[in-house]
Amino acid sequence: MDHALDRPSDRPPPSAPLRGLEDAFHAMVERSRAEPAPGLAERLDRLARLRTVVADNEERFRQAISADFGHRCAVETNIAETMMVFSEIRHATKHLKSWMAPQRVSTALQFLPARNRLMPQPLGVVGIIAPWNYPLQLTLAPAIGALAAGNRVIIKPSELVPHFSSLLKETVAERFDAAELLVTGIEDEVAKAFAHLPFDHLVFTGSTRVGRLVAEAAGRNLTPVTLELGGKSPVIIDASADLEEAAERIPYGKLLNAGQTCIAPDYVLVPERALQAFAEKVRAQMRRMFGTDPSNKDYTSVISDRHYARLENLVSDAARRGAKILQPAKPDDPNWKAHRKFPPTLIVGASEDMAAMQEEIFGPVLPVLGYRDPADAIAFVNARDRPLALYCKDRVARDEVLARTVSGGVTVNDCLFHFAQINQPMGGVGASGTGAYHGEWGFRTFGKLKPVFYRSKFNRLADLYPPYGGKIARLEKMMRFVS
Repeated sequence: MDHALDRPSDRPPPSAPLRGLEDAFHAMVERSRAEPAPGLAERLDRLARLRTVVADNEERFRQAISADFGHRCAVETNIAETMMVFSEIRHATKHLKSWMAPQRVSTALQFLPARNRLMPQPLGVVGIIAPWNYPLQLTLAPAIGALAAGNRVIIKPSELVPHFSSLLKETVAERFDAAELLVTGIEDEVAKAFAHLPFDHLVFTGSTRVGRLVAEAAGRNLTPVTLELGGKSPVIIDASADLEEAAERIPYGKLLNAGQTCIAPDYVLVPERALQAFAEKVRAQMRRMFGTDPSNKDYTSVISDRHYARLENLVSDAARRGAKILQPAKPDDPNWKAHRKFPPTLIVGASEDMAAMQEEIFGPVLPVLGYRDPADAIAFVNARDRPLALYCKDRVARDEVLARTVSGGVTVNDCLFHFAQINQPMGGVGASGTGAYHGEWGFRTFGKLKPVFYRSKFNRLADLYPPYGGKIARLEKMMRFVS
């Protein structure tokens, strides 16, 4: 098979990590072709072993993730990562038998007696390029769907979480054969080559910029992709909304994981007359939730010095352009930077020319903009790329917002929680991604419903065969009027 890793003879030989990746991939492909459809018992066993990997190492994973962040709130790791992985595995285990069953499909009258079925089949080998912000959950959630669908899986963790990546590689290798589930290293050459492998399906979670590169690389092999990207997810607050309630719920969605969440609220549109009052209420809630002490264990650190500096630049740019900066704590306290914790920040009166409104923030910084007419708020959202998430808070206009905007998902009267609905798909649209997974949606994404037609020996399809005569005219007439 020709693919992107075929090398002309004048190229230097691959490094050991890259050679190991290629060899592991080809071995996995061979096994998947030789054993294309593992049965229910084998799939359930793989899910059970994956659960054991997490359950037996919960504390080790918590510590590894915290070490990579500088500090990650243990409660956030438990709720947003470990518990969600357990929920995904439990749900897949409970429903897998019914998901695997062939689906009945009606048969048109002219083809009777016969029957149609859709047969769920695995695709083969699925590649997962994982992000750093929720390394356990966003790595294993697509793996659960892929394993449930009967695939073999190779995971490339993020280089920004080396402690977690090393631990995941070690613990998976203890429970899985390398031809079932494999975690690669995080070396640069592995990262660059991964998307060029001719996977049967490729999942990438990360930025829109890198997502475009992944899609381009996968396209050379016609590899189907699921892209979980990001963008600027808006909150629209209607004039009828309870500002106190909105000011309590929005900071939680924004500050979970210090804002390093792909579906975090990225900016808020609020009626102009309520702008200042709303901002003050949000600042008060931020202070109530996380206080003013950088050593607060409930507040997570920013992943790296580079990301911290990027957030500083976003805030200073907004201040230079005339925005009012509100923070519940003193930002000049050197302990914030020493702990690599960025103080929760509101950019009040943000404008479109500010850097904070040009790129995804991915941190605890929240621009707040005023609008005069509800139609203006909807138009503002629609003038930009389709967001991964949209949030609206109101008693009156939510149906209009839902009907007139397009986004990956929506939570009404709160933030984030549509992501936790295991019976709903999670995915983006346009610049925020393509494809979806979670629960049965993951099983379907990483498999194929193969249409199968079963002809009965009593079926009269032979009337279509030549030599043609009066019988074909009668059959043609019947086919014009039945379906």
